[in-house]
Amino acid sequence: MNIKLPSGQSCKRFAVSFLLLLLSFFSYAQNRCATMEVLAGQFSKDPALKISFDNREMQLRQIINQRVAAGKTMRTSGPVTIPVVFHIVLRQQAQVSNAQVMAQLDTINKDYAGLNGADSRIISAFRQVFGQSGMQFCLAQRTPDNQPTTGIVRYTTTRTSFTYDEDASTNILKHASTGGADAWDPDRYLNIWICDVGADVLGYATFPNTGREDEQGVVVDLTSLPGGSQTGYNYGKTLTHELGHFFNLFHIWGDDFGACSGSDHVDDTPNQGNLTNALHTGVLTDNCTSTAPGIMYQNFMDYTPDAALFMFTKLQVARMEAAFNTYRLSLGSSDACVPVSLKGKDASLRSIINPEQRLCEPQFTPQVTVENRGSEVLTSLTIQTRIDDGQPVTYRWIGSLSTYQQATINLPAMQTEEGRHTIVINTVNPNGGADEDDSNDELSKEFMYFLPVSAPVNDGFEGEFLPRGWDVVNEDDGITWQRTQSASATGAFSATIGNFDYLVVGQKDYLRSPTINIANTDSAFVSFQVAAASYANSSAQAAVWDTLQVLISTDCGKTYTSLYKKWGSSLVTRTGSTRTTFVPGTGEWRKEEINIGNFISSGEVLVAFQNITGNGNNIYLDDINIRTVTVNPNLKEAGFLVSPNPTDKDVSVQFYPHPEKLTGIYIYNVSGKLVAERVIRNGAVPGNIYDFDLKYCSPGLYVVKAVFSDRVLTKKFVKLK
Repeated sequence: MNIKLPSGQSCKRFAVSFLLLLLSFFSYAQNRCATMEVLAGQFSKDPALKISFDNREMQLRQIINQRVAAGKTMRTSGPVTIPVVFHIVLRQQAQVSNAQVMAQLDTINKDYAGLNGADSRIISAFRQVFGQSGMQFCLAQRTPDNQPTTGIVRYTTTRTSFTYDEDASTNILKHASTGGADAWDPDRYLNIWICDVGADVLGYATFPNTGREDEQGVVVDLTSLPGGSQTGYNYGKTLTHELGHFFNLFHIWGDDFGACSGSDHVDDTPNQGNLTNALHTGVLTDNCTSTAPGIMYQNFMDYTPDAALFMFTKLQVARMEAAFNTYRLSLGSSDACVPVSLKGKDASLRSIINPEQRLCEPQFTPQVTVENRGSEVLTSLTIQTRIDDGQPVTYRWIGSLSTYQQATINLPAMQTEEGRHTIVINTVNPNGGADEDDSNDELSKEFMYFLPVSAPVNDGFEGEFLPRGWDVVNEDDGITWQRTQSASATGAFSATIGNFDYLVVGQKDYLRSPTINIANTDSAFVSFQVAAASYANSSAQAAVWDTLQVLISTDCGKTYTSLYKKWGSSLVTRTGSTRTTFVPGTGEWRKEEINIGNFISSGEVLVAFQNITGNGNNIYLDDINIRTVTVNPNLKEAGFLVSPNPTDKDVSVQFYPHPEKLTGIYIYNVSGKLVAERVIRNGAVPGNIYDFDLKYCSPGLYVVKAVFSDRVLTKKFVKLK
């Protein structure tokens, strides 16, 4: 959520039924926190996100109710330690000291544990609901690459500020490419950005399961840190507030513009009309709670100046910890706060670069990245490589790598056979001795090699998945293409991807065909059956939708050309919105056909079906057919052919290429009598082959006239009986 300085109207707190109204009020609202504006902007761009967010809110409340019923309202069963990395992005790094960051860390730890010494200052009537969380925060001690860190990372930028933009698809602060800093793995780290936010905003955060995965975390303005220059708001409570949003708390006043109808979805906080932006003592009432003990202006989720912010309630703690267990649990099992312990000899195999997932040649050169994780300079290493259960190939590397340096190493060339394989690579004997940490000495990777096949390639996914030569590219190791028996256009099976459960937006997954030889043909086509539905109404205006794209590659999947791209109303086969998992009926499939004749000269191609997630619903594919057409050489030479000749009953009139300007085909007997015709109306020539049934015609000589708007072509044929 965003925190803005308290001048003017209140920052609108999220209420599920009022979120869309927020946009019309933000033009005059100046607020300490801007989280809700960012959230409303996301909903404006992606209507399906708001619907799924509302549904998840209802599910979370059920979880919280169960938690409360079980008596888990104050603390987790044991302390949970969450690794934090502070990304300090400033033009002048001297504006924020390490001591301020440490004081900020101390503040949030005391606030969440309820150990800030302020419990005696809480209004007496509210002390009975004073909550203490088991969540604590530690500075990360290792980077995502397992190198030592202090958890305070500094980035000098040329930007003077990073004003939030709820309409932008990318947060410029959270990406190095736009002058900010990239998030560390959000499953292992709580990312906190400290910068000059600008626009009178002190902070904002991401709610669980909203926005991009690589933008999850909290942003606070440097002036809000302990000892900062923001008078009244420089005790570090802004981060306490924003972390509340990160763990799914809303503003205590419900963001309802003082109407008393909004809610923070917490039962032990009083109904409050609006934000509090001044210091108070004792009982304070308002239009929503007009009798003692009044409103809870000392709550961290209000805008009261920092000096009077003291508490979360028991049910706020229950809500945060339920959200943590439901959406952010991986942070609690992260090893990021465990210091790196260097061994003397420790060679780490970091990655297998080659082979790639798909080989188009049987010969390849394995390529790996090795890192020295030991304190000794790494000067030699033995690397062993095998394919499947084959004999290992040994390579002796000689070089010089200091601690944490990496080297890309080409290993001896290998050859594989057709099929799906696993390459296993391991390292031994760094500097001629035993590796003191063998946990990072071996990696494996699946790959495949198949010879190109001839068209046609037909797949209805009735057999093994994946069929021979097909593969799936699943870069995030999450939900991806799979076979299903829940629906099909024909047969019993189809391929599907579960976008209904795919919470990440913009993730790409590929279902790729074998490499197919389409050379020396006259035309080529891709056809398939598709079924799709939208979570939100497909006619709504939005910037984010599930997207199906069909791509073609002429270089074994290294680069692609788009053939087909549909989303929203152009993609779906069921209109309206589908709020449950979409399973298409028999009438909810559509056949698509794509001409790939322009790629015949490339020879070998592969076709990829790419799903791009957009917080929507499931997509299905069936009856994929990649085929070619080769024209009769006589037809290609003549351009106009009647066959068979002679015939005993049927005759086919064929043209090459497509007969533009054709107006009709007429067949006459030897006496000049018209016996059959095909008239082309409205100038739309439907094809290049026209069949005629002449079984009732007498034997003899016949004449075919193909009439064009600018010429007439004739052919003779003989009917035998």
